[in-house]
Amino acid sequence: MADTEDNVSIPGLNSLLQMDPYLKSYQKDFERRYGLLGKQLAALEEREGGIDQFTRAYETFGVQRRHDNSLVFFEWAPAAEALFLAGDFNGWDKFSHRYTKQPFGKWELVIPAKADGSPGLEHGSKLKVVVHTENGERLYRISPWAKYVTQQENAPVYDWVHWDPPEPYTPVHKRPDKPRSLRIYECHVGIASPEGKVASYSNFTANVLPRIKDLGYNCIQMMAVMEHAYYASFGYQITSFFAASSRYGTPEDLKRLIDAAHALGIVVLLDMVHSHASKNTEDGLNHFDGSDSCFFHAPPRGQHSLWDSRLFNYSSWEVLRFLLSNLRWWMEEYRFDGFRFDGITSMLYHHHGIAVGFSGDYSEYFGLQVDEDSLVYLMLANHILHTLYPTCITIAEDVSGMPAICRGVEEGGLGFDYRLAMAVPDKWIQILKEFKDEDWDIGNIIHTLINRRYGEKCIAYSESHDQALVGDKTLAFWLMDKEMYTNMSSLVPMTAVIDRGIQLHKMIRLLTHALGGEGYLNFIGNEFGHPEWLDFPREGNNQSYHYARRQFDLLEAAKHLRYAQLYAFDRHMNLTEDAYGWLAAPPAYVSTKHEEDKVIVFERAKVVFIFNFHPTRSYQDYTVAVEVSGKYTIKLDSDDVQFGGHGRLDHHTEFFTKPQDFNGRSNVMQVYIPCRAALVLVNDEIDYSY
Repeated sequence: MADTEDNVSIPGLNSLLQMDPYLKSYQKDFERRYGLLGKQLAALEEREGGIDQFTRAYETFGVQRRHDNSLVFFEWAPAAEALFLAGDFNGWDKFSHRYTKQPFGKWELVIPAKADGSPGLEHGSKLKVVVHTENGERLYRISPWAKYVTQQENAPVYDWVHWDPPEPYTPVHKRPDKPRSLRIYECHVGIASPEGKVASYSNFTANVLPRIKDLGYNCIQMMAVMEHAYYASFGYQITSFFAASSRYGTPEDLKRLIDAAHALGIVVLLDMVHSHASKNTEDGLNHFDGSDSCFFHAPPRGQHSLWDSRLFNYSSWEVLRFLLSNLRWWMEEYRFDGFRFDGITSMLYHHHGIAVGFSGDYSEYFGLQVDEDSLVYLMLANHILHTLYPTCITIAEDVSGMPAICRGVEEGGLGFDYRLAMAVPDKWIQILKEFKDEDWDIGNIIHTLINRRYGEKCIAYSESHDQALVGDKTLAFWLMDKEMYTNMSSLVPMTAVIDRGIQLHKMIRLLTHALGGEGYLNFIGNEFGHPEWLDFPREGNNQSYHYARRQFDLLEAAKHLRYAQLYAFDRHMNLTEDAYGWLAAPPAYVSTKHEEDKVIVFERAKVVFIFNFHPTRSYQDYTVAVEVSGKYTIKLDSDDVQFGGHGRLDHHTEFFTKPQDFNGRSNVMQVYIPCRAALVLVNDEIDYSY
């Protein structure tokens, strides 16, 4: 990488520009960004000995036990006047253990081993950093590098707990191979139980992982693992970045969970929040050294007006050390397989996306509104992660549609593997809220599902976790509403509302799965149309856990309810994808999008998908265009009785093609398509291995 902006050569830029010639006008912007990245990497090499050493700061900062069982405490607090360590080990004496000031705002304290050779601090000891400020304040803080923090019942703040177990968990299973088809189960450990309480890592390991495996998902994306003082924040107001949330159990419990997932062939992603931090002071990063900056920009730049949180200073050397080491920590210590980076639209732009409607005009993605400190941090993070861990998966949550987010850093891109297709769930909700079934705009639905940047992989999903929260509605709720509580029994005929809801729930999910991206995501419980919203305990609901749970018992204890039918369809949908690999295939060829008939036909991975969204019309011999000739059979049928359908198709039926140019394909076949049904057909003569 070049040292000067005027002489920057991006190795793969031509590939990017050939893929999208309209980006040629912004070549200087790409070169400037790449040049800034090159300067960062050169500085890392010169000042820190390279990325490996720089990103292992968790082995230096916080508390470390040496071979002789002495303990070294090390902090960065540039604005502090003095630092002391207090805890139950010294009777909470605020002055007995003083840190020594080091260069560059660092502080160090050594506690020798005890006379018997045991560590100077016992495992489980509670601690506080006592910060003396220049203006005479005495502040009680948790180390930013704390690996475990707990909260006593009714206590206002968290305690820093020294975590050094005598028998730490040792993983036994290797990481699974990186999936070609990514099928993600987005989950939250605390709600993953039918019981009205905070569920545990151990519960998830024993009861939820087998369910995820059975459903055919090969990846879990874990929300709310990084410690957050406010449970109802959904895990997005982080207070301790290196601590796994103690409300679900211990760090060893989480390590055991991830190891168990790996044993099942499931990769594990962490919801990574580096876009902002909680404004908490006593148990967060805010005002750690008494200043209004330290890890963050000083106000107003360092405050997010909508989220009421603090914004990192990505140009600070020590902040880069902290954040990049944070990524490394979760990969090394817990063996996560990658990250979903939350809220990066806020990072990419100085306006944070607030009151900005992105039109897709390329001028919106370049120029002075772009925060290039943040952007280069993301490039650096992806470069380091993919260099150190070639199978690492990174996913960007960006609503702006910035070009090249999912192109390699060597092309001038940000280096993410996938981006979330955030327009898709918004489209489904808009349709269900605003249009009658007969008025659905088939062309617009198709456009939304396929409108993604060529060569940049997307994760498709039909509904977001935010829609599950109180005040919004899931797809199942939009479709069936209060009848979900009274009319879901399979022992009686379906009402019109339940019939419509069951059929469209399956069809929407399959269409999104097959057409919307190169990966698929489902939020915990939505696979079976979970009948209640999600509401965390808070003052407004009398601290109730009644809605902070997932009612998996509806599938086992009440098998006559139709939730089990939706679960079965979701399972077969994933297993069918696993067999034929359409998510790993190039984008689909859509041969039919008929507005009046409400029919969609497309091929992907040489699999034929047929959807009839018409509420009343079935078609006896509908002409379906296909490219590959031969005999086709039904592989998946949303109208199957076991999935809550009406069983109108004979699964022994064979569909034979005949040569005829139609809708851009070389062959046709005649297919019976029931109303509100979806079919997946495969050719018995094709090798579908991928």
